Amino acid sequence: MLRGVELDLPPHTLIRIEGANGTGKSTLLRLLAGIDTPTEGRITGRRPRTAYVPERFSAALPFTAAGYLVHLGRVHGLRSAEAADRARSWLDRLGAAGHADTPLPELSKGTGQKVAVAQALLAEPELLVLDEAWTGLDAAARDELDRAVTERVAAGATVVYVDHDPLRLAGSVDVGYRVEGRGLRAVPVTGPARTGPRVRIEATGPAGAALPAGLPGAPEQDALADGVRLTVAATHSDALLRALLTARPPWHIRRLATVPDPAGPDGPPPGPDPSGTAPVPGAVPRSRGRSTPEAS
Repeated sequence: MLRGVELDLPPHTLIRIEGANGTGKSTLLRLLAGIDTPTEGRITGRRPRTAYVPERFSAALPFTAAGYLVHLGRVHGLRSAEAADRARSWLDRLGAAGHADTPLPELSKGTGQKVAVAQALLAEPELLVLDEAWTGLDAAARDELDRAVTERVAAGATVVYVDHDPLRLAGSVDVGYRVEGRGLRAVPVTGPARTGPRVRIEATGPAGAALPAGLPGAPEQDALADGVRLTVAATHSDALLRALLTARPPWHIRRLATVPDPAGPDGPPPGPDPSGTAPVPGAVPRSRGRSTPEAS
């Protein structure tokens, strides 16, 4: 049972939910996703465009993989051609393009899970709820889902997830909660990843343009005379580059380089350029939203 649960769901935020088996993590996520309704009490707050990925995808449906995705895209209001394009794109990104015409009941568990992930992402949800969604995926698809999560957060979405791996997205989590008793307890989270390979990006934006809000990986930012230098964990570099290049207006990438592992023999990466260490001008603060589930 859950009772009196109050949970902020601000945009541009990655939220991790943890807790022992049977404490109500999945119940909470299903309530947030609108899959279940509380037996008592009520859920308040605006319902954003929401997508949900469970640990196990029920594949007993009369569709092929691509047909199912197009059907779900149409349900979300996409035109058939756009839904088909997005379906192909996500199946390709997740390594399942070769199964586009395979009937869902004939898919392996891993491929079925890729379809479940694709159906959630093709609609570009404002709220993405992932309940052990990485289970059954191969390593490449798990990495792709990690990247997709950072992309959704960078685009302004809220992502709430549960995963058995305590290191899953650990360096990117903004807020953490633990389900205890009948409610939630806030728990500390680690900051953006500071160990392992890192990437340094120097970029220049149009005159007067501010950096996009909620950049993937929460990169370190150093102002330069003619732009900005961003340093981020390598796992987030692709998503960060994509966020800069697809910004409106887009940013120009001037230089890209790896930097030493802070924990390695070369020591920490070089410090900020002496020409400027001030925060990047025009940074956009995060806005806040609120959703208050109450259930028992």
